[in-house]
Amino acid sequence: MFLALVVWSAATVYLWWVRRRRDETRAGLAALANLHWREFSEIIRRALHDQRGWQMATAAMDDGAPRSDFQMRAADGGLWTVSCKHGRAYRIGAAAVNELGTALRLAGAQGGLLITEGKVEREGVLAAEKQGVEILDGRRIWPVLKPYLAAETENRIVHVARRRAQRHTGIAALASLTLGLLVGLGYLSSHPPTSTPAPVVAHVPAPAPGSAPAATPAQTTPALPAAAHASAPAAAATSRDEPDAATLDRDQAAVSRALAQTPGITRGIWLTRLTLAVDREAEDAIAWPLICREVERYPMLRTVRIQLNPRPGVDEPVRWRQCSTI
Repeated sequence: MFLALVVWSAATVYLWWVRRRRDETRAGLAALANLHWREFSEIIRRALHDQRGWQMATAAMDDGAPRSDFQMRAADGGLWTVSCKHGRAYRIGAAAVNELGTALRLAGAQGGLLITEGKVEREGVLAAEKQGVEILDGRRIWPVLKPYLAAETENRIVHVARRRAQRHTGIAALASLTLGLLVGLGYLSSHPPTSTPAPVVAHVPAPAPGSAPAATPAQTTPALPAAAHASAPAAAATSRDEPDAATLDRDQAAVSRALAQTPGITRGIWLTRLTLAVDREAEDAIAWPLICREVERYPMLRTVRIQLNPRPGVDEPVRWRQCSTI
């Protein structure tokens, strides 16, 4: 779940801080491009007047109508030449910028301002730095002109971008949750839980009414003579029913070595004293007799639990079986 939360958080940040703004800018530039060039020039004049305090230079106006190229006077009295390249298809290079630089020098202007919904190429940007021309292209113009569009147009653009971000955030949440579940299931399948079987408890039947209680195994064990007590340690050491730890370790190691050399069996690992995990490439019908053949060589290992792990590349569950039962 932590992985899902991290992925969803990263996707949300991208969708709202990058993708939403990019969608809004793209739609806003399209709305600006749909304006008549006179409307576009008028919006620019109003924006420069409100945001920078520039005034139209009356000497540069013939009939008072907005033009694509016009001059404005800054608050300090400096004259600026403003050139509007209306349309998103513009890809402005160094030639157009140098032409504007020549025009503003001939007009005695302090600087120039090139505005377009299109894009000024890298060589045009470098030329603008040399010519004293400021650039407002599609990457920067939308925040400047956004407040001067009709209110319904601005609200529609913002609403569409927000709705798209909300929809994609929901999709990202579902995708992140699915990813987290897949990763969790993959981890569980590669790390199967192991459990130790419960000890077998002998069942002692209840005594019949009126009869004497049944004797426990300890009570029914006959007393051994002194000679038998003396020979008990030796018998326990040699008995195969109750081997010591060293003998059991040796038998388990022998089973592991034999399985590793058996065709179709990759390896056999003892997870506990009573659980043998087997990795194999052969099918169950082929692998199972081979496994039991090695395990049943040793009386104390016949009843161990065998964990059959899934074959490589095969979608099958982990299974537990026994070669023999008590």
